[in-house]
Order: sequence, then C-alpha cells, then structure tokens
Amino acid sequence: MIEENRRPGTAAWRIPAGASSAIAGFADHTQATVGETVGVFVSTRATTFRVEAYRMGYYGGAGARLIWRSGPLPGHQQATCPVTPGTNMVSCDGWTKSLTLPITAAFVQGDYLLKLVGDNGAQSYVPLTVWSPTSTAAYLVENDEYTWQAWNPYGGFEFYQGVGACKPTYPVCNRARVVSFDRPYGYGQGAGDFMANELPLVSLVEQRGLDVTYAPDIVFDEHPSFLMQHRVLLSLGHDECWSLGERQAAVAAQRQHGLNIVYFGASPVLRHVRPQSSPLGADREVVDYRDGAADPLAGHGDPRNVTGNTWSSPPANWSEVPMVGEAYSGFMEPGGRPVGMTITDAPSWLFGGTGLHVGSVVPGVIESDFDQFDRSLHASNLELFAHSAMPANGIQTSMPPAYSDMSYQTDPVSGAGSFDTGTVAWIPNMPAHPVLAQITGNLLAAFGEGPAGHLHPSVGNWQQDYPGVH
Repeated sequence: MIEENRRPGTAAWRIPAGASSAIAGFADHTQATVGETVGVFVSTRATTFRVEAYRMGYYGGAGARLIWRSGPLPGHQQATCPVTPGTNMVSCDGWTKSLTLPITAAFVQGDYLLKLVGDNGAQSYVPLTVWSPTSTAAYLVENDEYTWQAWNPYGGFEFYQGVGACKPTYPVCNRARVVSFDRPYGYGQGAGDFMANELPLVSLVEQRGLDVTYAPDIVFDEHPSFLMQHRVLLSLGHDECWSLGERQAAVAAQRQHGLNIVYFGASPVLRHVRPQSSPLGADREVVDYRDGAADPLAGHGDPRNVTGNTWSSPPANWSEVPMVGEAYSGFMEPGGRPVGMTITDAPSWLFGGTGLHVGSVVPGVIESDFDQFDRSLHASNLELFAHSAMPANGIQTSMPPAYSDMSYQTDPVSGAGSFDTGTVAWIPNMPAHPVLAQITGNLLAAFGEGPAGHLHPSVGNWQQDYPGVH
C-alpha cells in the first residue's frame, strides 16, 4: 500500500461539525469486486444530492482519497421502513434505488465511505468494502459488519434494544431477533462502527505500507477458503458477532494453515448469529434470537446453527475460549472512569521499543467490554502480557474478582497465534497513546512472518496472576 498512499489525499471526506444529518442511505452490497455494480438507496428532503466515494487510508494524514463523484441526483424522501411483527426486523428493501455505482478498476481494493451530500447541507456516509478474491496479502483486515448491524438502531430496533413497552427481562423482550442490511446505519454518521473502532487501525497499516487486503466477515461465510490465502486475520474493534460458517473457516485456517488472529477488541466470538437472504440479495439479514428454544431452527439440522444467548450457550455449547484464549468477563457501566492497563510480562518481544516494564500502567486504555483469563478452559501455554484489576463498583461481571487480561497463545502443532488485547477500547485509543501503536506494530511484524508459534511460542505464565488455579 506504499504506492497507493503516496497518491494525493484529501480531508474533504470528513463531515463538518454541525452539518445536518437529514440524509440517509444504504447500499445493496456490503462488499463488491471490480466489475460489479452497487445499488445505492437514499432518502433526503434535499432537492438534489451527490455521492462521493472515498478510499480510506493514511494519505499523508489526510485520511482518504477521492475515487469517484456523481453528478447532481434528484432527492427523494423515501417511505418509513416497516417493522416485521414477531422478529422486530426493520427493513427498507421497499425503497427506490437512487443510483447505480459501477466498481471500476479505479476502485483499489480497500475500505470505502460513500459520502452523501445534499444541496441543503445534509451529509452522511454509506460504508462499502472493495475486496479482491485472488488476494494473497499477508494481512487481512476484517470489517466486523455482523456486529455493526447488531447494534444498528435505525428504525428503533437492534439486537439489544427496541421501542415500546417491555417487561424488565434480559435479554430485553422488545429487541430485534433479525436485523437487516437493507437500511441505513443509525449511528456513526451512517458508517456504523467503522469510524471509531476500525479506521485508526486501517490508517496505521496503510501508513506503514503493509501488505494488506480487506473483507467483511460475510465474505468468510461465502468464501471460507479465502482465509487460507493470508497469514494474519485482524479482527477489529468490537467483533462479537460470529456465524457458524465464519467460525469454521477461521478454525480450519488456523489448524491447517497456521493463520494468526489478532482480536483487537474484547468480547470476540461471543454472540452467535447466522446470515439469511433478503429481497435484495443473499446474506442481507442477520439472525440472533438469543434464545435457542425460540429460534425456528431449534431441533432442525446442525445445533451449532441455532442462536442461543452466546456461543457457549445451548444448543451450540461451543465456547470461544479455546479459539480466543480467554473469555468475555463483563463491561464497565456508562460514565465510568477508564482503567489503566497494567503490564505484567516485560521485557518481551511484544513491548520492544516501548520502554514499558513490569508494573507499567498505560492510562485509560480499558473501557466498556473487557476480557479475562478463564479459570476452567485456559490453555496450559497461555501467556498473559497484562493483568489489570477492574473496580469493584461500576461494572457488570460474571467472573469476580474482575480483571482485564491481555493474552497470547500459540498452537503447538500449526504454530497459529491468537492474541487478545482484553479491552474494546484499544483501537479508539491508539491515536492518543503512541505506545499502543508501537505494541501493535511489534505484534503485526511478528505475526506477519507466518505462524507466530514458530518465532515466538507462547509460554504459560498465568499462574503468576491466578495462583491456585489448575
């Protein structure tokens, strides 16, 4: 990506502070390849609007390069999107298509934001990934779009909340059981989780000129062998929703190919989802009943396709711990003060050039979700790089006393490495904490060489932080 990022960049992709958000849209593809066309559906009160396609990267610090711009297009306020009774799915598949975007050779593979600009000043984004099925790049950046959609409140319903009266239960009863990509994102200025939890890492890998390619998690369902073509999978900021096909593909790539995986965000592989078709195409809806008995697939076919509350729940009963290295422990309640990350395994190859030592604290890195060593399912060679005590108050945890642990394990046969930061706030904090960028660079350099266990086999040291555990 060195040559690509030497091209002129622009900051015009940014939405100015105070700009109206009264324009929204979605694309009928989450990802596309060169030669395909992408339909874009837009709702706006503006008389006319235009679309600008930006490839996101570093570009000298500007952050993006303008690839394509439409001419003026007639604005149209689309109909309110209906809610499907029973599942509370909001879908805008009845909207009229506003334009067709040809993915020409000018669209270099990468992460894109389509910027919608109304003549009344309204602006928002539509995310799109342009991917290359033949890529053999060392690093594969995963866009966590199942999770983006799980938290999408557009139309009032997502997997965790809904509108209307509901008795106090957990999970809440008015949540959606199915969510649709056939609607705009109601957060992140229309870009979902990309801006906060993914873009800083994308900027870093492009700035460093790494051999990198991009694909959303949906690709791993549809093309499971794609993971075999790469050395490292980078799971970004909040990758909690995984499907059976995606998980099987990742496990196979680790066992057969020594694929390294970096989990930059806490709670990876926690929620169990599956894709299904919508009127606009394959894998445009995401199912998660969070209750195996309520899922229509209960008792039919592979029980690992039935969406219980988590992957560890019945009927799947497939814990993420052997794959990730540790478990989701809980979350900090909103308004809580961020917690510092305490280093416990230094000097180490991971901390080279950082100046960190045992007992060093990187301030404010742990926020929201956090992961922790699992006392019953841990690997004997699990190595903990950081062990940070969480406050007794202001958190929800299933594993008291609560800690946020940074973990690393390698497969003794394939050499595949699995690294988990232990916090959901690693990527958002990278711009403010250069030491995080240095650690990330050290990690990427080691993992990019091939199966990490061949270069840096993990050394079990969890006993020092969890004495008495066997």
